[in-house]
Amino acid sequence: MSRPSVWAPKVLALIKGGNSTAAIAQIKVAPTVKDLQDLRKLLAAGKLLQSQPNVDAATTDMIAALSAPRLHRSP
Repeated sequence: MSRPSVWAPKVLALIKGGNSTAAIAQIKVAPTVKDLQDLRKLLAAGKLLQSQPNVDAATTDMIAALSAPRLHRSP
C-alpha cells in the first residue's frame, strides 16, 4: 500500500506562511499532477486561490505542462 503524499500540505504551509516565492519554486518541480490537483483543492478550501494569483497561475501552468504528452524522439 502506498502512503498518501504529504507534498501538498507542505506547500500549503509555505503559502500560508507568506513565502509564495518558495511555494512557486516547489510547484515548478511538483512530483505529479495528482499532487498539484490536491494542492489546488486545499487552496480552494482555504479560499487562497483568489488572494494568491501567482500561485493560481503556477499551478494551472504546471498541471498543463505535466498533463501534456512528452515530445521527444527515442535515441
